[in-house]
This record gives sequence, C-alpha cells and structure tokens, in this order.
Amino acid sequence: MRQITASQAAALLQDEDTLLIGGSGGGHAVPDALMAAVGKRFRDTGRPRAITAVHPVGLGDGRTRGAGHLAQKGLLKRVASGTFVNSPGIARLALDEEIEAYTLPQGAMSQLMREMAAGRAGLLTRIGLHTFVDPRLGGGRQSARAAEDLVELVQFRGEEYLFYKPYHVNVAFLRGSAADEDGNVSMEHEAVTLEMLSMAQATRRMGGIVVVQVRRVVPAGSIHPKMVKIPGILVDAVVVEPDQWQTYATQDSAAYSGHLRVALEDIPRLEPGPRRIVARRGAMELFEGAICNLGSGISTGIANVAAEEGILRRICLTNEQGNIGGAPASGNEAGAAMSPDAQVDQPYQFDFYDGGGLDLAFLSFAEFDAEGNVNVSRFGGRIVGPGGFINISQGAGSVVFGGTLTAGAAPKAVERVEQVTFSGPYARRRGQRVLYVTERAVFRLAEGGPELIEIAPDTDIEADVIAQMGFRPRVSPALRRMEAGLFAEGPMGLASRLPARPPRPALDRFAMAQAAE
Repeated sequence: MRQITASQAAALLQDEDTLLIGGSGGGHAVPDALMAAVGKRFRDTGRPRAITAVHPVGLGDGRTRGAGHLAQKGLLKRVASGTFVNSPGIARLALDEEIEAYTLPQGAMSQLMREMAAGRAGLLTRIGLHTFVDPRLGGGRQSARAAEDLVELVQFRGEEYLFYKPYHVNVAFLRGSAADEDGNVSMEHEAVTLEMLSMAQATRRMGGIVVVQVRRVVPAGSIHPKMVKIPGILVDAVVVEPDQWQTYATQDSAAYSGHLRVALEDIPRLEPGPRRIVARRGAMELFEGAICNLGSGISTGIANVAAEEGILRRICLTNEQGNIGGAPASGNEAGAAMSPDAQVDQPYQFDFYDGGGLDLAFLSFAEFDAEGNVNVSRFGGRIVGPGGFINISQGAGSVVFGGTLTAGAAPKAVERVEQVTFSGPYARRRGQRVLYVTERAVFRLAEGGPELIEIAPDTDIEADVIAQMGFRPRVSPALRRMEAGLFAEGPMGLASRLPARPPRPALDRFAMAQAAE
C-alpha cells in the first residue's frame, strides 16, 4: 500500500480529468483534506484546469469547505452533483455561467456508480420523469453553458424511461476510518457508508486512481473482513489525516456511528411557531409501524414531534444516505442519524425507496403551483438541486410537503413553479396521495390541482389563505378546521390514537398458515 500526502494526491490530477468524490453533506465521510489540497494546488500553480467533479451528494459546510475548495474560476469545467446547497461557491459559479452545472437525482447518481463498476451502459430508471431532469424540461442543467446531454429519454417495451449516462473517471477521492497495511479500508466510525465500494470499483475498472483518506493505519489483518468496506485490491494510495472529524460539526459521535445507543426521547421539543405547527400536522399522518423518510428543512421537525408524543419507537424513520431507524439528524448534520437500527449502503437504500418501500415521505417545499408541482431545486436566484428529493417523492406511497404559506410577503403557492422538482400531474396519474401542509391551511392534490381541505382556527379563507396565494385553489365542500391541538402548548396525544398499519396482502399468508395448524 502506498501512503502519500494530501498534496501528492492533489498532484495526481491533470487538466481536464474527471474527479469522482465520495461523501455526503456536512462532512459525512467527505475526503476534505484531499479536496483542500486540490484547491491549494490550483491557487499556487494554476493547475489542474478544467476538471469535471462528480459527486452524488452535495459536499460542504455551507461556506468554503467540501466542494467549496474547488470553487475557483478555471479549476472546474463541469460539476455533476445531487445538490449545490452545501457549497454556495459552486452555485455562484453556475449562476455566473463559469461552469457547466448539472444537478441530478442523488439516488440515480448513487445507483449509477454500480452500473459503472460493472461496465454496464448506464442507469435505466423512471426516476426523474416529468421533472426538470427530464430532457423535455431541461435535462438537469443549471447553467446555460451545460450543453451535453447527461440524461436521455428512451422508450423501452412501450414505456418511457430516463437513461443516465456513465462518466469516465480518472481519479477518485474517497474516505474511510482506517486502512490496514494492505490498503483494506474500514468505515466503522463514519456516520454513513454511501457508495464508496462502487466508486472504487468503477474507478479501477476504468484504469483510474483510487485515493482514500483515513484517520489511521493499522497492522495488516487487524480489520475484521466484514468491516472492510473498500478492499485493498481497489486502493492505490492512502492519505492519513489524524485530525479527521466525523462531520464538519462533530468530531466523533458514537451515536452516529452506531457504537452507542442514546435515549431517543431526549430529542428537544420544537419551539412554538410555524415549524412546530407544520411538523405536528404532518405527524398526524403517521400510523403504527410507518416507514418514513424525513427531508431537509421544516420536515425534519417530524422527529422532534414524534419524540414529544412518545411514538418515535413505534415508527421507522430513515434517510437516503442509508440509516434505518433511530432519529435522523437535521441542519448541516442531515444524513447522519442518532442510534440507527441499521446502516446500509446508499444505493441499496435508494433501491428500497424506488421500489415503493416508503409508506410516507415528509418533504419540504420552496414553492408549489396550480398543477400541484413542487419546486425545491431552483428559486429566488438560488441553485439548490434536488438531492434525494426526486427519488423519495416519486417512490413513496404518500407524500406530505411541508412549508409556510408565504416567505415574508411573497407567496410560496404560485401560478407556476420556476423549476419542476415534483410533478403533480404525474403523481395523479400514478394514484399517489399528496398533501401540502402549511401553518394556516392544508391542501390535497386533486384532479384539478391543490384543493383546500383544512384551515387554521380563526382564519379567514379569503384574506388569510387565498389572498396569500398566486392562484385560486378549489375549496373542498367538506372543508374543516385544523385540529386545535396543533396550536396548543402540550402534546396532542398521538400515542393513544396512532392508527394501525394498513394491512399488507402478503401478511394474509401468516393468518392462513396459523389457521392451518
């Protein structure tokens, strides 16, 4: 095994190379020292120039770290990522037309790594149809100079699919916890495992170089084989970073890595206000054993409400990075989870999501429109990207979008969204149940678009709701007031009235087998 420095790793990159980067969000398994070294090398020497950076998940601390190290004019030619929200410097280069910018579904990019590892043609999936990722609506482009089609619309057996093209990788920067003297890499102290194995396999298949940042090197054979996430046969070099933090905000949380179980009931109670109201109304959609995903933003409050109501252990919260159970983290720590029951690689989590494994998805909205479309990817002069939103929203049985009805004086219910991240008409065709929950009104996706079904107590429909919207919704003839308990100080008593899980037809076999005994 070669052990090199971060600056030596940066020197491996040549002009116009494609760099594949592992990690997630706010420092979760992000090889930050390697990216920082590339940024420094460019500042010092002007090289490498015009590289392509590919990373399924957005990387950064919301300021200058992560992909922000690469946000220098001339260093990057193209960026393809799930989101730019963690790296405002990249978003600024895209807005200024300095790079070819693409934001694609996080799940599709994650699964594509496996296709690339196997040498298959690419990823064929329905995920992204009728959103801005669909070539008919932009193909995932976030800058005008992004001319190449990274996604194609294809017909297969009479149905529409999207085909995500593979990338030719020259260098991969990955991260683990430890490497042994033979280059075998473990990730036991990371909050997520993601698609590190697939990335290493894909890079090696293409003749590229795999460099892994780790905290320490241990003797050969001292890592249990089941703990090895990246086999040494796939690793070309290791960079030791002894001060490597688990995330940008957390040096080492045993609860994130699964080494320590903490009391989930100790999650703090939400402060009174719109976020608490929206999260509480969303939580009313829960049922016994519900398998859920919590998106970023206002919807992360579902975990706080579930803990306050004493039902957190009666449901299963997950996140797209691979955590199952426990309490998903929020803010820039999103992606981690406190005391998860299981941690799987990200591509497998998205397989589960795409296959309809989620009962409920709680997601935030930046804006929604008269057709029921939702935008979270580009708005108000900001490029965010979809992250896992498209996979989650298109795969879940029911979707609850949460947000305030207005942003200051500006309506968030608009005539037409700036960018379609979720298609209302497509959801209706597929029979998906969709709610839009705000602090003063609740809408459901009906045939003609969002239909007003609930309003807050002491709220005037015209003045407080419809006048604050950019379109006039249909009002349900069965319009009712939102439950008063949503606005009260204490718990709502969800524990005593949590509905039973809807029956699954497959479970009828258990009843038949027991009856036959």
